[in-house]
Amino acid sequence: MKIDMEKLIQLVMETQSFFTNEEAASQVTVKGVSDYVTQVDYQVQEFLKERLREEWPDFQFMGEEKDNSDIDFDGTFWILDPVDGTTNLIHDFRNSAVSLGLCDKGEMICGVVYQPFSGEVFHAVRGEGACLNQKPIHVSSAVSMAESLISIGTTPYEHEYADRNFEIFKKVFLDCQDIRRIGSAAIELCFVACGRLEAFFEMNLKPWDYAAGLLIIEEAGGSVTDFEGRKPQPWKRGNIIGSNGRLGQILVEQYMN
Repeated sequence: MKIDMEKLIQLVMETQSFFTNEEAASQVTVKGVSDYVTQVDYQVQEFLKERLREEWPDFQFMGEEKDNSDIDFDGTFWILDPVDGTTNLIHDFRNSAVSLGLCDKGEMICGVVYQPFSGEVFHAVRGEGACLNQKPIHVSSAVSMAESLISIGTTPYEHEYADRNFEIFKKVFLDCQDIRRIGSAAIELCFVACGRLEAFFEMNLKPWDYAAGLLIIEEAGGSVTDFEGRKPQPWKRGNIIGSNGRLGQILVEQYMN
């Protein structure tokens, strides 16, 4: 299956104006503990849903801000997070992204992550490598914790995981160069793909948080697994580690169990 990636990237980049609408970003609805949605989330999702339907009418659409019970996971479907990093957007922290991937018969075949504040566009096509702003990228060559910068996700919507999370964070922090917390899994996975980070991990990520980033990391030479080292199914929630490969193996073997 071939997708016109130039057209897809241009379509995703057309969402930039929604992110700079401060009034829409300030219209916040609380979905749960530390879980928010803004008018930007709704506007971006509706815009992309309609445009994707116009360009690829036969593909299903899975999005964060909709009921996805109608999706046939054996078919072909988009996986969209219209704003990954909504809390960041509310605080004008300027680390939010559109994450869009296409899954076909259980396999990610293309993905785009767009950071509208920096203008960075990460994309990948299965078997064709990964790029940042059309230039090829590759994961870092680090082989040890001592030379690694590792990003963490705090699972903020589910405070019941806090004790386990922070126990792991402490162990990782004591062994690596330092840790980071950006607040957008999509961005953090892409930072692994281009070598800015050696690894990122977070418990109980939703599909739209990591589906596009999964392919981008794999095509950049890295790996994405769950905390047991298994390949995740990108239409399901999962405990996710994205890494340059070697660091993911170390995290699974020494820190997650």
